Amino acid sequence: MAKSLFLAPTSLDSGLTSVCLGLLRALEREGVSVGFYKPFSQSVHRGEALHNDGKDSSVAFVRARSHLQPPNPIPLKKAQQLLNHGKADLLMENIVGEYQKVANEVDVVIIEGLVPDRSEAYIARLNVEVARNLGSEVILVSTPKSCTPGELDEELDFSARLFAAPSDPDVIAVILNKVGEPQKSGLALNLPPSSDATDIDYQSSCRVFSTGRFQLLAQIPWQPQLLAPRVSDVARELGVPVLHEGQMETRRVQRVSVCARTIRNMTDTLKPGTLMVTPGDREDIVVATAVAALNGVPLAGLMLTGGLMPDDRVIELCRRALDTGLPVLSSETNTYESAHMLANLSAAIPIDDPERIEEAMESVARRINTQWLQEHLKVQRQSRLAPPAFRYQLSERARAAAKRIVLPEGCEPRTIQAAIICHQRRLAHCVLIGDPHEIRSVATSQGVELPDDLEIIHPPSVRDRFIAPMVELRKHKGLTPEMAEAMLEDNVVLGTMMVAMDEADGLVSGAIHTTANTVRPALQLIKTHDNAKVVSSVFFMLLPQQVLVYGDCAINPDPNAEELADIAIQSAESAEAFGIEPVVAMISYSTGESGSGEDVDKVREATRIARERRPDLLIDGPLQYDAAAIESVAKSKAPNSRVAGKATVFVFPDLNTGNTTYKAVQRSANVVSVGPMLQGLRKPVNDLSRGALVEDIVFTIALTAVQAKQVEEAGAG
Repeated sequence: MAKSLFLAPTSLDSGLTSVCLGLLRALEREGVSVGFYKPFSQSVHRGEALHNDGKDSSVAFVRARSHLQPPNPIPLKKAQQLLNHGKADLLMENIVGEYQKVANEVDVVIIEGLVPDRSEAYIARLNVEVARNLGSEVILVSTPKSCTPGELDEELDFSARLFAAPSDPDVIAVILNKVGEPQKSGLALNLPPSSDATDIDYQSSCRVFSTGRFQLLAQIPWQPQLLAPRVSDVARELGVPVLHEGQMETRRVQRVSVCARTIRNMTDTLKPGTLMVTPGDREDIVVATAVAALNGVPLAGLMLTGGLMPDDRVIELCRRALDTGLPVLSSETNTYESAHMLANLSAAIPIDDPERIEEAMESVARRINTQWLQEHLKVQRQSRLAPPAFRYQLSERARAAAKRIVLPEGCEPRTIQAAIICHQRRLAHCVLIGDPHEIRSVATSQGVELPDDLEIIHPPSVRDRFIAPMVELRKHKGLTPEMAEAMLEDNVVLGTMMVAMDEADGLVSGAIHTTANTVRPALQLIKTHDNAKVVSSVFFMLLPQQVLVYGDCAINPDPNAEELADIAIQSAESAEAFGIEPVVAMISYSTGESGSGEDVDKVREATRIARERRPDLLIDGPLQYDAAAIESVAKSKAPNSRVAGKATVFVFPDLNTGNTTYKAVQRSANVVSVGPMLQGLRKPVNDLSRGALVEDIVFTIALTAVQAKQVEEAGAG
C-alpha cells in the first residue's frame, strides 16, 4: 500500500508548487517509485491564468517534466459548491477515488495541499480533511522571511495544531523555503538576500527542530534568479507591443535599470540580463545600449517608454545591434509607470518555460534530506533506474571520481559556463585551453565570474613540450617535428596529447568542432585499450520510466561478429559504470532460432562470442526489439530467455539499424538522448553536438569523468 505525504503551506507565498515538484524529483532520483496528486486547482498568483491558459500549473509541470500523468484536480469553486450543499462526503469520496488511481501504481504519493487564504476560512480545514481521509503524513512548507526563531516556532506550532485532533494526521517534518528573502523582491528592486536570515541556524535555534518535534527536511535559500522571466513573458503579461523580437524567448530579465542619466553615469548598468527601460526619445541611451550589445553583452532587452520612438536614422544606426538578438519592447505609459508594472510582475512560472521550472525543481531537490525521508517511510529503490536517479547518480559518481578533464574549446561561451558549473558542483577539475585574456573577456560579457582556481592553459606556453612525445607516438607514420608543431596549433590535438601523456584524464570537445576533429586525434594518439577490438559508442536513452543503453549507433557501419561481441561487452560495462544493471539484448530481425540468413547468423555468432568472453553477463540474442523490451511479447517469443522483456542494453547489428532506431525513438517518443559516448579508447574522449546547451556540456563532462574512473579501475584490475 502506497504511503502519502501531504504538503501543507503555512502562508500564501511559500512556493508550494516548486517545493512539491522538488520533493518529487528528489525521491525520483533516489530511485523511489513516487507519484503526484493535487486534489484541488487554485489560482493564487496574479498573472498565473494568463501565463498558463487556465491550466493547473502543478499538474502541467509534472506531466511535462516526468512520465507521470496525475489526474486533473477539482476546481476549488466546484469543491466549495459541494460543501455549501452539504455534500462533503461525496467530495471526499471523489478525492479518495482519484488518489487511488495514483497510489495503485507507486510506493509514495506526494499530495499538494491548498494555499491558505484569509478570505476563505474553510481552506485550512479542507487540507486537514483531505490529509485525514487519505491517511497522509503532513509536511509543513513555510517561509521564515524576517521571523526570529521564536516567531517561527510559534507559526509552525500554530499550523501544526490544525492537524492536532486525535483522528487527524501527524505533522512529521518542515521544509523552510525562500530563506533569506528580502522584505520586497520585485524585479525592479534587484535586492540581495537578507544576510540576517541566511545566517540563522534554524536547526539549533528553533525549539520545534532542536527538540525533535519536527524534522527539518530542507532549508532552501531565496534565489532571485528563479524569478527571472523571459522577455516574452514580460511582453505577454504587460500586454506591451514588441518592436523587435530578437531572442525574447530565451533572454531572461534578471534586473531592471530605469535610465534617464548621461551615458558615462549609466555604463555600469549595461550588464548581462538587464532590461534597459528608458524614454523612447533618449537616443543617446538607445545608442549606448546598442554599443553594449555589439560588444557581446547579452542584455535582456530594451523597453522604450512614453509611446515615443527614436529617429529612423538612429534606428538604422543600431540595426546591427538588433541582429545580435536584442529584444525591443514599447510601452505607452511613462517610465515611472512602466517600472512600477515591472516591479509587480507575477512570480508564477509559465507552463511553457521548462528551463525555469527545472531549475526550481533542482534547487529544492538537491537540498531535501532524502535519507531521513526514506528511512521514515521505509521504501525501497526501484530495480529500474529512472532518468532523475540516473542524473543524480551520475553527479555523485563524477564527484567521487575527481578527474581532470581538458576542454580545448576554452574560449567558447557555453564551454566556459559549463566549466564554471562543473567547478562549483565539484563534478570535475576542468582545464580550459585558450588565451586567458580572451577567456576572461568572454566570461565577463556572459555575466559569469571565473573562479580564481579554475585552471586555464595558454597554448603557446606548453605547446613545445608536446612536440617530441607526439613525434614518438606517430613515428611509424613518418611524423616530423615540424609536422607535429603545426598539428599542435590545433587545441583539440594539444588537449588530446595532454590526455595521451596522462596530464589529463579525459577530453570533451565538439561545441564548435566537427566529430571528425574531435575523434581523429584520439584514434591517432590515445588509441584503443588492450581489451578492445574496436572503438564504439553508446547513447543513454532517458525514457520516462527508465534509462536504456543503445550501442553502437554512431561509429561502426557494419561490425563483424567479433567486433559486435566487443561492442556488446563495452556497452554492458558502460551501463554498469553509470549505475544501470546490464541486461544485454543482441538485436536482430529474428528471435531465437526462428530465422536464418547472413545478418541474423552474425548476431547469433556475436552472442556466442560475448557469452564466452563474459559468462558473468546476462546476454541473449538474436532478439527482436519488441521481444527484448516488452515482457508480454517476450513470454510468447522467447519464454525461456533471462533477457527478453527485461533488456537494459540494446546492441544493434549495424550502424544503419542502430542510428535509425535511436533517432526514431528520440523523435517519435520525445525522449532525451545523451551521447554518443565513445568507448574502447585507452582514455575517454567525448564529442558534443554543435548545438549543445550548457547543461549538455556539463552532463558530458560528468560522463567523461566517470569513464576515466572506470578506465583507471580496469587498468588497476
